[in-house]
Amino acid sequence: MRDNTHLRSAFLTSSAMCLALTATSAAAQEDDLFLGTIVLGESKREVQTDTAVPITEIDQTEIDDRQAGTVAELIDSVPGVSLVNGSTPSGSGINIRGFGANGTFGTDQKVLILVDGATTGSEEIYRIGTQLFTDPELYRSVSVIRGTVGSFEFGTGVVGGVVQLETKDASDFTGGEPGFAFRQTLQGTTNGDGLTSSSIIAWQPNERTEFLANYTWRQQNEQVDGDGTVIGNSAFELPSYLLKGRVSFGNDNAQSVTLSFSETTAAERDVPYDTFITTTDLFGNVDRDIATQTASLTYAYNPPGNDLVDLEVILSYANQEIDQEYVPGSSSCEADPVSCFGPMAPPNALEIFLLPTVNADLQFETTKLTVRNSSVFTTGAITHDLRTGFELIRRDRKDAAAAPGGIDDRFAVFAVNDMDFGNGLTVTPAVRYETSSIEGTLDDGTEVSYDNDALVGGLSVRYAFGNGAAVFASAAYTESLPILDDLENPIFMEQSEKATTYEIGASYDGFDVFSQNDNLAVKANAYSTELRDVTSYFGVDQVEIQGVELEAAYAMGSGFYVDLNANFVMGDEFSTDGERSDWRNAPANSARATIGQRFGEELDLSWEVVAAADKDLNGDTTPGFAVHNLRATYLPQEGVLAGTEIRLGVENMFDRTYTPFLSTRPAPGRNIKLTLAKTF
Repeated sequence: MRDNTHLRSAFLTSSAMCLALTATSAAAQEDDLFLGTIVLGESKREVQTDTAVPITEIDQTEIDDRQAGTVAELIDSVPGVSLVNGSTPSGSGINIRGFGANGTFGTDQKVLILVDGATTGSEEIYRIGTQLFTDPELYRSVSVIRGTVGSFEFGTGVVGGVVQLETKDASDFTGGEPGFAFRQTLQGTTNGDGLTSSSIIAWQPNERTEFLANYTWRQQNEQVDGDGTVIGNSAFELPSYLLKGRVSFGNDNAQSVTLSFSETTAAERDVPYDTFITTTDLFGNVDRDIATQTASLTYAYNPPGNDLVDLEVILSYANQEIDQEYVPGSSSCEADPVSCFGPMAPPNALEIFLLPTVNADLQFETTKLTVRNSSVFTTGAITHDLRTGFELIRRDRKDAAAAPGGIDDRFAVFAVNDMDFGNGLTVTPAVRYETSSIEGTLDDGTEVSYDNDALVGGLSVRYAFGNGAAVFASAAYTESLPILDDLENPIFMEQSEKATTYEIGASYDGFDVFSQNDNLAVKANAYSTELRDVTSYFGVDQVEIQGVELEAAYAMGSGFYVDLNANFVMGDEFSTDGERSDWRNAPANSARATIGQRFGEELDLSWEVVAAADKDLNGDTTPGFAVHNLRATYLPQEGVLAGTEIRLGVENMFDRTYTPFLSTRPAPGRNIKLTLAKTF
């Protein structure tokens, strides 16, 4: 195993030195120059070519057009993102760059999910996946940061990436003007006879105050694959709601207070305990109730004319509860306990080994205070955009079988400085220091406590040429501090996982490239990640993974557009005995291409092809696939239907039967979706 201590020290020291630069602020303004109206081509998604961070942003238009049934289905269009059973909220998860969810645990703690600044999701839960248990109708935007380099404002241990979701605002529907607005959305799907209703009431009493209420009800019966075979654990009923309000005050409305609360619940009856459907009837069935709640209170202060203050204070709370009760007679272990527990099993083996797990009631609470300030200032020829802050985090986990309870208190400080040298060169150092204090009780009643800390950081460099082209590179180091799941293992509780990632890439963004008023944006990013001192995966000591991500968008003034993204990845894992094998969670190579045509503001037609190559894992091959999706968005501008939004989608048009690598059940067959929406 290689020693990267000197590399870690080098770029952490460099980061600290760069962040120490300070001076008086200066600002410059340029007069606006009206050049007339120019109609430029627009694709489905903007490629983020102006940053070295590998980030993809999905706006409200794309959220609506994709008609996703889960947030996971929405972000699987991002290169580097793969899903574990993404068509259901339960028994699914998100994998980014080979880390995150897998078929055994819903998460490995290396993908961070934030809702309005609140850290959501649970820690490891055996055979249960509820990593992102919510509804896409609640959100106005989703951004995905891949890898470590852009994660230091949000946490330690981020190896896969960060998913940030922002809930809808009332002003999205009132246009920022006083008054009421009501939006109703109805959606039907053919595969599983799905039905969704989303109702939104937005009210602005005045320009300083706004309130929103959103109730969404989504249900789906059992889906079938391309062969017509029923897909296990694919039925669900999912009510969700969102309450949100904002009040602005002070001179020039420079201050604001925003409060949001969202909840998603599900009542599942006589369903497999193993939501991944990988163990047949070994664990049997349960009656399961799931509730996920997120609350966020945000104070913002951004005084005009003062570039040194852009303050944000966020007090957030996230809670996930999973209550379960075993359905008697559903486990094969009842009829044949010897096959489950061995010939030496005691007569009450079922009560000792199985029932505590399947009857477990789980709860995970995260309370967090984040204080962050952004300052813009200059030192000589260098313009700084410095973001500094601190976080207080408490994770409280209820004690249950196979899920040790306890409290994890954390304190973190961070600083990220975007330094623009004015000649096309931008250097961004980032540092985060985080402490952890864990207290809990072992199975034998012994009370234990562990204290750990980590200094992590990174450095990215981007150089932009004057012709729209740019090159960039970065290095980042992070640590996953011990978690409550490992409370019974004293070695793991004193050992953090360590990851180093190096990236290099190039981008181009230009207008009038091939024809007048066209737009071409391309970004390619190559990365190499090494994870050491592994505790998240049984028998693994080290993981090495390399990949290339590509994003491209081309659009013409005539309305024609092409979007393309691709992900090529390979990885190795090294056992505690030093044996090398293929990394079990590395996704298959994949590509996604969309060809579309816009006809003014009324009609958008597109054809999407999603393909994945064969995936060989230590001699076992998962076949590749190619599926076709059609989408049409019709927004009438005149007549009786003016203001109505009509969307029609056909997913898996040729009814292909396939199982994506990492998934534990087949993908749905052909699914026709019709969505009607109108804002009154």
